[in-house]
Amino acid sequence: MSAIRTVLFDLDGTLIDSIELILASYRHTLAAHGRAPVPDSEWMRGVGTPLRVQLAPWADSPEELQALVATYRDFNLANHDRMVAAFPGVVDLVRGIRGRGLRTGVVTSKNREGTRRGLRLIGLEDAIEVLVCADDVEHPKPHPEPVQRAVTALASEPISTLFVGDSVHDLASGRKAGVLTGAALWGPFARSDLEAGAPDFWFESAAELEGLLFERDGPRP
Repeated sequence: MSAIRTVLFDLDGTLIDSIELILASYRHTLAAHGRAPVPDSEWMRGVGTPLRVQLAPWADSPEELQALVATYRDFNLANHDRMVAAFPGVVDLVRGIRGRGLRTGVVTSKNREGTRRGLRLIGLEDAIEVLVCADDVEHPKPHPEPVQRAVTALASEPISTLFVGDSVHDLASGRKAGVLTGAALWGPFARSDLEAGAPDFWFESAAELEGLLFERDGPRP
């Protein structure tokens, strides 16, 4: 395997623990628009895809979809800082990656404003060199375009790039883009949920990813 020189991360469920905020935002949005509630498992299946994709089945027109998205974002931003935190070890991990001269990027289905807010909250905004967000691409994850854009922006090579995410959509996007993929099992999904994504690496913790990159105790095969 070529040396990894670039590490890309998903945001929600990978760098920041925001899943309960996401679910609460969806619940609030449907209730505010008089829609019947749906199981959280319905929303979890779409984690890693853009907000508009998730909410589209509950909208009968573009205008209605826009209203649903606005309601979601208002609630999400109002509750963001009290409901979001960094996953254990990820801040030191990302800062260690930058300190050793590796390139860094975030590839997310969240919009740029929300992405910057999340990174700022956990103190990593200055440690991420490139952001590829939902408003930057025509084809979101699981399409390869977001990962490809990040690789190009960093002048990196796919063969020496690792994309770490917590959903099958992250893994599919990375695999299609030709980069190495790593499943972040510290996020909301179990190994059984992610096996279909066929990641190159499984990481139980940020320390295992650090082990792969810096030749310590490596990840599980």
